[in-house]
Amino acid sequence: MLCSIQRMVCNPLTVNQYNKSLIGGAMSNSDGISQLPDCILHHILSFIPTKDVVKTSILSKRWKNLWTSVSNLDFDDALLYKEMDGQDPPNETSFMNFVDRVLLFCDTLNINKFRLSCRVCFNPSRIHTWISSAILHNVHELDLCLFTEDPFTLPQSIFSSISLTTLKIEMNCDLQIPSSITLPNLKTLHLSLITFPDDDLTQKLFAGCLALEDLVLLDCEWTNLKNVMISSSNLKRLTIDDLPYFGPPDDPGGCKITIDTPNLALLKYTGYLSNEIWLCGVSELMKADIRVQVLHERQKEVTCHVVDLLKGLKDVNCLRISKHTIESLVFVGNLVVNLPVFQNLTHLELSMAIENSTIEALTKFLTFCPNLQSLNFTEGFQHDICLVENDLTWSTLRLKTLILKNFRGNVAEICFVKCVLQHGNVSEKLNICWSENLLGDIKWQEDVKMMLKMIVGVSKSCVIITWG
Repeated sequence: MLCSIQRMVCNPLTVNQYNKSLIGGAMSNSDGISQLPDCILHHILSFIPTKDVVKTSILSKRWKNLWTSVSNLDFDDALLYKEMDGQDPPNETSFMNFVDRVLLFCDTLNINKFRLSCRVCFNPSRIHTWISSAILHNVHELDLCLFTEDPFTLPQSIFSSISLTTLKIEMNCDLQIPSSITLPNLKTLHLSLITFPDDDLTQKLFAGCLALEDLVLLDCEWTNLKNVMISSSNLKRLTIDDLPYFGPPDDPGGCKITIDTPNLALLKYTGYLSNEIWLCGVSELMKADIRVQVLHERQKEVTCHVVDLLKGLKDVNCLRISKHTIESLVFVGNLVVNLPVFQNLTHLELSMAIENSTIEALTKFLTFCPNLQSLNFTEGFQHDICLVENDLTWSTLRLKTLILKNFRGNVAEICFVKCVLQHGNVSEKLNICWSENLLGDIKWQEDVKMMLKMIVGVSKSCVIITWG
């Protein structure tokens, strides 16, 4: 049904054929779509770009004004360039006039979703007016993507809206935050590329989102901040994707970010840990995904921040960590004694290929995980890794399940499997997923399976499962 409407509005021939079908009272027999109630038609139109929704007005009298009461509006000036097809540069004025016209005739009291992306057609006064209009129409979900070389201030009404439940802002300039912020019903806040102004206003922004459950901070600039707290009793999911800090080597840079969120269930961090991140009272934390990247001239600084971050994860149940996260433990020296015992950690996933330098760090980390039940090597072992049984002193580890992906069956991997099975480190199941390079080599797979069967005889309680 949705596809048929899109074909009609985008193909003039189809429109003409459609109009002919209405002549002589044929509409009732051949036009099932038009007979649907307005609420269903509005739902169908909510999946179509706004420029195509407006085109449905030419279909018939039934459709003439239907578009004016659609509650999902999506304006993207990138479409101007997609439709050029080798013709003259698009008329930016036509895009702005189109947005003006749609909002002028919009007769719905409540806009459900309003998305505005202006990367080329940037007229500050008109953009300000469009966003203000959406707020006046009690918009629930506001998604802004604004790129400008000059400072731009968002309407202050955004920060006092009682209708907003979702706010997404992608903007390559300072986020001008008013001194008073009240967003009582905002549950989702996504900020991308913005520069935070100062400690006080940034903290007010987070504190003013009283019902916030999902916070995403992507490539934001923290250099203006020294010490800020993200405090929310309702926050359940937090994602931070950080940019690197390229200041002078003797300048520590970054800021201290304290996260006081007692009901946080999921934490995702990707970045260079130029900032210190301290977790306070996150006893409900179920999952954490930590992917640290390292600028080598700041190795020592980042290493300390990794230890601080891991301290806050002591109550986590499921942890996914990257190569540099675990590798940092090689450089911590005496700081390793500051690591907590991860009493609740039952599932550990390693999003990295195990290397010679990583085995020592991993072994060290596993000593702090006494109740681990499942260990997942998502990228397997490096092809040139060299292992001997003395490298694997995991006598205290008692897993139920071990998962080895990207398995090639080389000497080091067989040595690893033999060691963990002989020491009784896996009690129930060993899952092995073949490397893509082995999927077509059935003979080699059978040879490896035979070697594994010989090993598993040492640990008859463990079942080995191989899959592609």
